[in-house]
Amino acid sequence: MTAFTALFIALLAVTVFMQQWLGRRQIAHVLAHRNAVPSAFAQDITLDSHQKAADYSVAKSRLNLKETATSAVVLLLLTLGGGLQAIDTFWQGAVASHPMLAGVAVILSAVLITSIAEIPFDYYKTFTIDQRFGFNKMTPAMFFQDLVKNAIVGLVMGLPLLFAALWLMKSAGNYWWLWLWCVWAVFNLLVLAIYPTFIAPLFNKFSPLTDAALKSRIETLLAKCGFKSQGLFVMDGSRRSSHGNAYFTGFGANKRVVFFDTLLERLDEDEIEAVLAHELGHFKRRHVIKRIVMMFAVSFAGLALLGWLKQTDWFYTGLGVQTPSDHMALLLLLLVSPVLTFLLRPVFAAFARSNEFEADEYAAQHSSARHLVEALVKLYRDNASTLTPDPLHSAFYDSHPPASIRVAHLEKLAAA
Repeated sequence: MTAFTALFIALLAVTVFMQQWLGRRQIAHVLAHRNAVPSAFAQDITLDSHQKAADYSVAKSRLNLKETATSAVVLLLLTLGGGLQAIDTFWQGAVASHPMLAGVAVILSAVLITSIAEIPFDYYKTFTIDQRFGFNKMTPAMFFQDLVKNAIVGLVMGLPLLFAALWLMKSAGNYWWLWLWCVWAVFNLLVLAIYPTFIAPLFNKFSPLTDAALKSRIETLLAKCGFKSQGLFVMDGSRRSSHGNAYFTGFGANKRVVFFDTLLERLDEDEIEAVLAHELGHFKRRHVIKRIVMMFAVSFAGLALLGWLKQTDWFYTGLGVQTPSDHMALLLLLLVSPVLTFLLRPVFAAFARSNEFEADEYAAQHSSARHLVEALVKLYRDNASTLTPDPLHSAFYDSHPPASIRVAHLEKLAAA
């Protein structure tokens, strides 16, 4: 066993232990607070609704424990178990005259294996857990249609990028990683630009908002905040789930305001305006730009690291690969990066939660903190979001502040 192999096993063991420990903490904490609604929500959320949210959270957490353990086993089988080496040997023999094509085939095979391992968990969550708690609206046919659509979109958009990456790794000299980073950055900006018009409609129907009074109110808010969009749209989210949400999509001049139809059914105009003001806060506080910059910085560091690792023999042999290659270097880093970065999750989660607080403050300034609280309480109740998450689990996994902390913050803003 090499030193790098030992380090990888140790990091994987720590990651799996932390995932399991945090998941069990979450389950225990939620169950311990199952029989009492937090005082801040006692007037608006019944004990039955609170217990439903607790049971829903526990069911998802128990499934996640199994999924993370399975993912670790698949990773071990692919790396130290020799799976990647066997796949590589097969494709190098099958298309020996086209090394780049063989490399693409190896990467796609590994992606296919990891994706297939995830399907049973997604299916169980949709048709057992969500079905049991009254959220699922999908049929098995729709579930598998979405899988096929996602695969086609991934291939159409990902294959050119993958061929470009392997070509640059082979032909662009020592600084191939810098050129690849430039291509990666342009690719992501392109996806952000075309997603609302060309990709999202493949999965959902988007209709212009027809409620004249609500439309006028929203347009007034957008004008007051100096925000320009391509239009206001309603998405048929109820085809798949009864969960509700609202979001902005697009980049630059190609921005759209999108409401789930389920959200419009549950909230009144004051609450919808407050939710929209919160989403506007993300744009006005440049959170989208900051997240893009952070993503580009992380990918820059990752590719620079790969530029060094791909020249070392121990990187390959330490992960069960005996034949170093460009495609294997890229694939290995993609597979093991979640293990290498797991302990950094609280940093990224804290950054995301700070953005949510800033967006709430913007909403309080341009709409109503009180109405935003009312909207959030309805969404917590209707989406069966737990009001009592474990603090440490939340610090690792939650991009939004816990309900009690967020509502308390908004109450202070309302009082001010």
